[in-house]
Amino acid sequence: MLLSTVDHLTGQIHELDRLIAQALEEITTPHDGPGAGDGPTAPVSARVLAEKLDAVPGIGPTTAQIILAEIGADMSRFPTPEHLVSWAELCPRTIQSGAKNTAGPAGQGNPWLKGALGEAANAAALTDTFLGARYRRIVKRRGHAKALVAVARSILVNAWHLINDPDASYQELDADWHRRHLDPARKTLDLVRQLQALGHHVAPASA
Repeated sequence: MLLSTVDHLTGQIHELDRLIAQALEEITTPHDGPGAGDGPTAPVSARVLAEKLDAVPGIGPTTAQIILAEIGADMSRFPTPEHLVSWAELCPRTIQSGAKNTAGPAGQGNPWLKGALGEAANAAALTDTFLGARYRRIVKRRGHAKALVAVARSILVNAWHLINDPDASYQELDADWHRRHLDPARKTLDLVRQLQALGHHVAPASA
C-alpha cells in the first residue's frame, strides 16, 4: 500500500515537472524593434533564463523556477535592480522618530520569492564563493539574519541582470575578491570598531 502511494506521488511529481518545463518554454522575454526573432533582440525562453540563474551560487533549478514565476521574465517593470529589490522589500527600512533615524528590518514582501531567496542565501553562505565570503564578512558585524538578507539582495540583483540582458552570464568573482580590492584605511577602521565593541580602548594611529 505504501509503495503504491509512493508510486502515485512520484508520478504526480513527474507530471508537474513536465508542466513546469512546458510553461517555461512558452514564457519568453519581450522583444521590440526590427530583427526580433533572430539576432541579439531574439526572445529568450524562461527555460534558458532558469539555466542562467542556476549558475548563481545558492540557486538550483527549483529556486530558479520560483524566482522566474514570482518576478517574471519582463524586467521593463523594474527599470533598475534597485526597483526590483525595493519591490521585493529586501532593502533595509529607515525608521524616523523626531530627529533620530534608525535602520529597521526589511519588509515582508513576496513570501514565495523571499522564501526562495532565503534558501538560496543559506546555501550560498556555505560556499567558497564571492557570495559566501560576503556572508562571512557581514555576519561578523551584523549577525546571521542581516547577513542572509544582504546575500539574498545580491542574488536578486544578479537575477535582474541575467534576466534583463540576454547576453549576460554569471561571472564568479571568487571568495578573495574583497581581500584583493580591500581599502587598507577602511579595514583599519573596521578592526578598530570591532575591538572597541569588545571593550578595548584603541584608536587608529592617524588619530
